[in-house]
Amino acid sequence: MKPASFTYHRAGSVAGAVGLLSELGDDAKIIAGGQSLVAMMNFRLARPEHLIDIARVPGLDTIRRDGDILRIGALVTHHAVETADLGAGFAVLSRTMRWVGHLPIRTRGTIGGSLAHADATAEWCLLAVLLDAVIVVEGPGGRREIAAADFFQGVFTTALEPDELIVEIVFPRPAPRAALTEFAERRGDFAIVAAAVDLDAPRVVLGGVGTTPLRVPAAAAELAGGSSSGVTSLTSNVSDVTPLDTPARRAATAAAAAIDPRDEPGVSAHYRRGLVRTLVERACEEADETP
Repeated sequence: MKPASFTYHRAGSVAGAVGLLSELGDDAKIIAGGQSLVAMMNFRLARPEHLIDIARVPGLDTIRRDGDILRIGALVTHHAVETADLGAGFAVLSRTMRWVGHLPIRTRGTIGGSLAHADATAEWCLLAVLLDAVIVVEGPGGRREIAAADFFQGVFTTALEPDELIVEIVFPRPAPRAALTEFAERRGDFAIVAAAVDLDAPRVVLGGVGTTPLRVPAAAAELAGGSSSGVTSLTSNVSDVTPLDTPARRAATAAAAAIDPRDEPGVSAHYRRGLVRTLVERACEEADETP
């Protein structure tokens, strides 16, 4: 299928893009890599009358470290992060990119586009919530910062105003012991379930079990051993537990118990809970093995 007709606009600056959004209103959409929007347009799930291309806007394709803070521009591609040396504290971002579609998608797709699309199983959405990221957006009133926990509001719905666009995502702290893993029927397909953990926070976030990335406090509490000081090692005090009773296993069980999935064609609620249990434990183990 082909998209409905639209008018194409090319923005030369962030201010220019914001001006076009303000002028054209709800009938306009931002496009950069186009890996999500174009597919929706081809299936007539989205019918914007105007497309505003920001792919050539300068200053939005940089990755910067400010001490322990990592700043990634909205036009940075998945593949750029995959191949970047982000240091041990942010290596989880590079490692996770292997789960994003296929190489052509990672080469064209942008971080800002993924966040704005707000798919509840998208890797960047889970990472943002897991690592307390801040989404920086710009509109007619200037720039504002939105915590990732407040940014995702529902099915493909965010806190972005119609005349705002994402300019940057900020990760305020390193996460040297974090991991994300997922399961799809075929490599590169959308995940049925995804699980991300940060052992030092500690935190567990799930994708594919709700309309937004789901933070699971009960699972995080199991990793922390009932304390807020964080977990030092999933194998600590191993002599006091059996192989079937570890913090990772308890966190996985708690995560599976915390969700309320529905039976769907091809994916039963029981099957989805089983995936959550398996993936949370696997993510914990991967994070604990990180050098």
